[in-house]
Amino acid sequence: MQNAKIKCSLSENFPGYFSDSVDKDIYIWYEKDWKHDDYEHFHERSQLTFVEEGYQYFHIDQKIYLVPQNHVIWIPGSKKHRITSESETVKLMVVLFKKGLENDFFKDVHVFPAPSVLKEMLLYASKWNKLLTEDAEQSTFMTAILTSLPNFCNETNFFQIPAPVDSRLTAVCNFINVNFKQHVSIEDLTEKGNMSARSLQRIFKSETGISLKKYIQLIRIVKSVELIDSKQFTLSEIAFKVGYKSLSAFTSSYLSVMKLRPKVNKNLKN
Repeated sequence: MQNAKIKCSLSENFPGYFSDSVDKDIYIWYEKDWKHDDYEHFHERSQLTFVEEGYQYFHIDQKIYLVPQNHVIWIPGSKKHRITSESETVKLMVVLFKKGLENDFFKDVHVFPAPSVLKEMLLYASKWNKLLTEDAEQSTFMTAILTSLPNFCNETNFFQIPAPVDSRLTAVCNFINVNFKQHVSIEDLTEKGNMSARSLQRIFKSETGISLKKYIQLIRIVKSVELIDSKQFTLSEIAFKVGYKSLSAFTSSYLSVMKLRPKVNKNLKN
């Protein structure tokens, strides 16, 4: 196939499908300046991605998964996905596994913070970056990571941002995504969704699993992650830019979602 796309040494066999052109069971691709192409694709190998710096959005099955710095995402084989990011620099590792394990954990998508031991193991594994020949140490080492992965997982639903199918709810979400900096009233949302407030709240919760209020909070925190990553603003500036009236309110909201306090570049002062 002429001019075939290449992703992590896998070749596009037909539009969106990347065939397994790598012979070894476990293949590592470590990239210090990852380039995004917003292209939906899939491959038979399961994928573990570790974001060392920056952040990524993975669009999978009507959900958007945020994978911030020092987090990992597990994607089962043959699962369609596309990746986007506004981060200026993304440093990450992609590990492609030909063989999985007989464990229900590996059948679903998971996003979770990488504990210190997993992070150090993955960084050590970078020495096998793009190695196409089998290596006994790599095979043993990476199989150990795979086996222990369910025990490392400390998942949070925050990293799953629902993307509803109902066109009325899509219009509501699009409005929130554009106007999250301002106070978004239920009247504005019912107008965009063309339904009563009661129906909107009921249908939105039924389809996404969260309330409208929670969705707005998630969008604001997601946007704050982008601004923190840019290293251009203080926390106070970020708080106001994402719609909070005070730093304390933003910090409280961020902590409740991310389970840690927001931090910015040391050179910036609040």
